[in-house]
Amino acid sequence: MAPPPLLRLDGVRLTFGGTPLLSGVELNVLPGDRIALVGRNGSGKSTLLKIAAGRVEPDGGEVFRKPAATVRYLAQEPDFGDAPSVEAYVAAGLGPADDPYRVTFCIEALGLRADARPQDLSGGEARRAALARVLAPEPDILLLDEPTNHLDLPTIEWLEGEVAGLRSAVVVISHDRRFLEKTTTATVWLDRGAVRRLDEGFGSFERWRDKVLEEEERDLQKLSAKIEREEHWLRYGVTARRTRNQRRLEALHTMRQERRDARRATGNVVMQAGETRESGKLVVEAEAVTKAYGERVLVKDFSTRILRGDRIGFVGPNGAGKTTLLKMLIGETEPDQGRVRRGTNLDLAFLDQKRAALRDGASVADNLTDGRGDQVMVNGELRHVVGYLKDFLFSPEQIRTPVGMLSGGERARLLLAKTLATPANFLVLDEPTNDLDMETLDLLEELVANYPGTVLLVSHDRDFLDRTVTSTIAPAGEGRWIEYAGGYSDMLIQRRTAASQEKAKREESPKAAPGAAGTKAAAAPTKLSFKQKFALDNLPKEIARLEKAIAKTETEMADPALFAKNPKRFDELAKALEKDRAALAKAEDEWLELEMLQAELGG
Repeated sequence: MAPPPLLRLDGVRLTFGGTPLLSGVELNVLPGDRIALVGRNGSGKSTLLKIAAGRVEPDGGEVFRKPAATVRYLAQEPDFGDAPSVEAYVAAGLGPADDPYRVTFCIEALGLRADARPQDLSGGEARRAALARVLAPEPDILLLDEPTNHLDLPTIEWLEGEVAGLRSAVVVISHDRRFLEKTTTATVWLDRGAVRRLDEGFGSFERWRDKVLEEEERDLQKLSAKIEREEHWLRYGVTARRTRNQRRLEALHTMRQERRDARRATGNVVMQAGETRESGKLVVEAEAVTKAYGERVLVKDFSTRILRGDRIGFVGPNGAGKTTLLKMLIGETEPDQGRVRRGTNLDLAFLDQKRAALRDGASVADNLTDGRGDQVMVNGELRHVVGYLKDFLFSPEQIRTPVGMLSGGERARLLLAKTLATPANFLVLDEPTNDLDMETLDLLEELVANYPGTVLLVSHDRDFLDRTVTSTIAPAGEGRWIEYAGGYSDMLIQRRTAASQEKAKREESPKAAPGAAGTKAAAAPTKLSFKQKFALDNLPKEIARLEKAIAKTETEMADPALFAKNPKRFDELAKALEKDRAALAKAEDEWLELEMLQAELGG
């Protein structure tokens, strides 16, 4: 027998501006649930989460929360109020029975300063502080709205482990496919005001969604054929106007309404990058460029050649120097040493993750045209702003809306519309996936993958990188950057392969003879110590063992009924998973440091 739900939404309805947003929505959250809430931008996902959290009252329906169950909600825009410090802000989220140590743990794990003023935090720091506040209490129900926005990859991977280890039931909205695949065991799809549930994680969602849509299309075709037959009867049947046939006529009107309703889904985003002349074959060539700020070296002796048609991804933790390296390559920042040469006929379009190109006080239309009338030039063709913005899911009523009133997803789509209307052959995208729904992400992926020019892409979205880039540039410590062929997953494979090859090479090489060489080695640190070499040889085995253990634990915890059947076993697995993930992160960091040291000594 299934346990009673912690949270239940039954027949929830909500209407905005005369248009139904939610129509009889049902949602059950059981203990141990890990639910991905998916749907297009504007479908009502965030609103549904706010109703679940008690932040918005529905027009109708029932919202039940188990008495005494604790609920924590992560909003897209955190409200710090008058909290004097990060520590005070996080601690304010604790309940009477919560462990105060979790405040310190979460703050340190997320790389925050406890005494910092929340109002002075950057976008990424603000997101981490808000995460610390909802994670520290370990609530019964955890509602997360875009938790990975503005986070770097190490923090996202830490968050994956933390969510997997919590006892809380979790409902999460995220555009990060990889994050959803690793953290969810059920999927709720909000589409045209109603929900469907799949009792499998997000990894199975897209295949299931496509099957549902195909079945809908077949049903719609059958309905259209039936309507056609009935219309033929209506036009040519001699008894069509008799009273005894009015019921048949009413049925025809009902079927027409059903077809209209079936086609009333949100429109599709239409994306096409502005075309311009072809650039020269060489786009950017960097030779031994170095950039430092004070004693901190962000880029050291980096060289690369970027050719027309290349799609380069930049990854790494926040503060590693991705933006600095990118700006040197496109000419916004000069290197301290080295040389950057750019090719001919370059027309650059730049999408900034800070949305600096948008003016909050100006309307949607004025932001698109810079206040120059109501038309925009796209691929050499003048288009009215209303028609062009419809391609990006903006309604005519929104055209005069100030940008400051738009949601995060709407601002992201407007910035994409503005960037893609710019004629360019060199596209620079800094975190373009933030706040986009998955359908829009799919189209952006297709656009980037088929873009005829050159693309430089900074992103923490591992799945997006895997689907779009031809090579990946990642930091290797102390200002060094290495370029790998392929996407993010390819980069990880190449790093592991390089480590294995280096290990095999060391094992095959003959032992150094004693004597002069030994004396010289002792006189100068030209090789790893015995302890370091032992660690370097054995860490790959330990990493493989931990990965296998983590995978086994995650498989067992993926059972949605485990928590209800055996909560003690669930707790044991959660603690073991947290311990193994921490050990894996430590082992990988140690291995990377030793590899870097080995390379330096060998060089």
